[in-house]
Amino acid sequence: MLQLSFESIIRLLIGKEKLRIYESTNWEKEGIRFHDPELSYPQYYSSQNFHGIENGYLNPIAAITYDLVTAFASPPNETWVRKQLLAAIESEPKQILDLGCGTASTTLMLKQAYLQATTVGLDLSTHMLVLAEHKARKAKLDINFLHGLAESTGLESNTFDLVTVSFLLHETPPNISQLILQECFRLLKPGGEAIVLDGNQKILRHTDWLIELFREPYSKVYASGSVDDWMRTAGFNSVKTKYIGWIQQVTRGVKLVSNE
Repeated sequence: MLQLSFESIIRLLIGKEKLRIYESTNWEKEGIRFHDPELSYPQYYSSQNFHGIENGYLNPIAAITYDLVTAFASPPNETWVRKQLLAAIESEPKQILDLGCGTASTTLMLKQAYLQATTVGLDLSTHMLVLAEHKARKAKLDINFLHGLAESTGLESNTFDLVTVSFLLHETPPNISQLILQECFRLLKPGGEAIVLDGNQKILRHTDWLIELFREPYSKVYASGSVDDWMRTAGFNSVKTKYIGWIQQVTRGVKLVSNE
């Protein structure tokens, strides 16, 4: 009954196009195209009902509702908030990786801003990747989507000029968040930069009601930490956080040539 009630509410909120995609897509069949058969879902991911959705991101409802939830959680305007990540970029990247790309909202912006760059989006949910590919195809953008762990991508070291992480760290335990940033460092070429967009830790640690509203299992421990410290520990230099919007922050770090 709860699931039916939830779906009824979603039908009213997501709009006709998303509803059509949800009902017409064979999520299992489409997801197989992305699925890495050697990948095992970690317990911190498979055991949680992110956003209150049963089975979290392993449920296609999570993919179809993700844009709606993110828009609501990104005041005053999600597009403006995501553009602040782009504004933090100080290079002209030729190889871009968007870790935890979700439905590719940031990935699409990156590709549009750097049309000549090879752009890769990686996510742990095949359902997210199905929708991400749909959005990229609709926008006529050439993006390579991969199924994988943000903390252990299996991609070659020193490959990317820019690695971005949007709204991912608050959805992982702090030890995994730190592994993700270590992976960012490994994947970047010397001189490359990492940009992290996520919730404002200073605000979130004093607003338990907001965390409860979005039913995020790891947001409290995320809020108690420091992305700046995690990035410095991972090896990044020139780490700086800018607080944006109402409840977000953007953090930038550079992999210096001397740290190779």
